Amino acid sequence: RRLIRCKDYMARRAADAGILAMECYFPQRYVPQTALEEADGCAGKYTVGLGQTALAFFDDREDIASVLLTACARLLERYGVPASAIGRLEVGTETLLDKSKSVKTTLMAQLFGAEHSDVEGVSSTNACYGGTAALLNSVAWVESSAWDGRYALVVCGDIAVYAPGPARPTGGGGAVAMLVGPDAPLVMAGPRATHAFEVYDFYKPRGDTEYATVDGKLSQDAYLASVDTCWSRLKAKLGAPAAAEQLGLNGSPADLRAFDYVCMHSPYNKLVQKGFARLLYGTAALGQPSATSVLTLSRRAAVGDFADDATAPRFAGDAQRWAGVPPAKTVGDREAEKCFVGLAKPDFEAKCAPSDTASRQVGNCYTAALYMNLLSLVSAKASSLIGARLLLFSYGSGAVATAFTLIGREPSGGSALALPPASPFTLERIATTAQLAERLTARTCSDLPTLTRALELREERYGQAGYEPSGDVGALAPGTYYLAAVDELHRRTYSRK
Repeated sequence: RRLIRCKDYMARRAADAGILAMECYFPQRYVPQTALEEADGCAGKYTVGLGQTALAFFDDREDIASVLLTACARLLERYGVPASAIGRLEVGTETLLDKSKSVKTTLMAQLFGAEHSDVEGVSSTNACYGGTAALLNSVAWVESSAWDGRYALVVCGDIAVYAPGPARPTGGGGAVAMLVGPDAPLVMAGPRATHAFEVYDFYKPRGDTEYATVDGKLSQDAYLASVDTCWSRLKAKLGAPAAAEQLGLNGSPADLRAFDYVCMHSPYNKLVQKGFARLLYGTAALGQPSATSVLTLSRRAAVGDFADDATAPRFAGDAQRWAGVPPAKTVGDREAEKCFVGLAKPDFEAKCAPSDTASRQVGNCYTAALYMNLLSLVSAKASSLIGARLLLFSYGSGAVATAFTLIGREPSGGSALALPPASPFTLERIATTAQLAERLTARTCSDLPTLTRALELREERYGQAGYEPSGDVGALAPGTYYLAAVDELHRRTYSRK
């Protein structure tokens, strides 16, 4: 009898688990990258060299808890989701307020209340990868035998600030909140491929500053090498018949052509362009072996087989110089980079550029960067993503990276709450609710002295106790949570505009 009940329960387990809804928050103020170029005497360095349009910034009135609070509140309120419907809340961030206490508890206090404390999850931290860890954990919870029928809420975000100098224009900040559950319009499907390894490319060993220790060249190389490794491993896994069937490849090559869109972690847009080119290079250099064993495929990929795609007309000419050369040997090769970025440009514009709207105008959001790009893509394409395969690449310094797949679909509506309006969670609803383009346009353009003073305030206040922030509350958008005070014991209180 117990066995029968177990089978009945398993039959009711969640199907098509993934992202039901999305919302975001980013600063109301920004500085054009052209203003930074003019001040630094380097025309084109940040707009062309980095591929960025603007730099959004926070002063001392906002910390990571207030930023995440605003993103979560927007999602819960705009989708009509009550706190009682959330069974898991998981945070991804590297912007730590405390080395012990999870920021999740602050979110609970402000949004849930004492009567809704039965909520699993804490914070996931590994540089920019924490948001992906939180999402994977939450999807796994919904798909598990421990799932109790409620939604998971994932929120990821960071405040990216750098000391005065060449790294400062690569800052930014923001947060993305995602509701996770069954019958999702963005379902997580197929195998994943991860690359975890030791590298000191970007890390924060000091407790007296929020500035990171960064080796820019090493970080770029680690990112690109991680694209290569994850892409090689994912293609190998997709060569297995079961995985190919799950993604509906139907005999199609498991390469870049199998994906309609690509979203990548974006420290700055030019690195995304280089990373996307590595996908094309990997397709060209590694080819598509005919064997279906994952082990066989992995071994062949490792020696850099040059097959099928390398003979295609698009790879004629200069690209043949790298025929059979393993991707690892070309990381940092400027000539190979230039060649394949050029070859990849049409595919980049069609598959990847639609996802860069927010990240180019807001800057680096660390853990939220990939998901700000995903929200940009959904905002741009909405219901046209139904049936589309999306390749996502997540990278966090130190380092951990994962490539995985989302598939757009038309939900049955069974996951919608029975609340007015009883609307199902759809791609179109995500796009219309986020109002991303309108909100970006409505921001305030600030000058360089305002940016400098805001970041000086953050630097002065970092680690202090017993103060009230002096940042201008009037500069915040309506509905924004903000830091009201920090007492002598470093305990923080928050208000909402």
